[in-house]
Amino acid sequence: MKVKVYTTPSCPHCTSVKRYLRENDVPFTEYNIARDPRKAEEAHKKSRQYGVPVVDIKGKVLVGFSKSEIDRALKR
Repeated sequence: MKVKVYTTPSCPHCTSVKRYLRENDVPFTEYNIARDPRKAEEAHKKSRQYGVPVVDIKGKVLVGFSKSEIDRALKR
């Protein structure tokens, strides 16, 4: 399963998303958009927003942290 998480270091919701995915044994790739302008642009194109976290689960794009939305996208 491909899960991408676009984050910034100071974002508490980003930390929550990563913790939730780890606790549920969901492997993911994290992109720090504060350090990588190309990934920042990629996150913006996917979400059409500048907020973080942006979570891409098999092409379903979520902005923010919602356990229910993540579970739905993971089909739990």
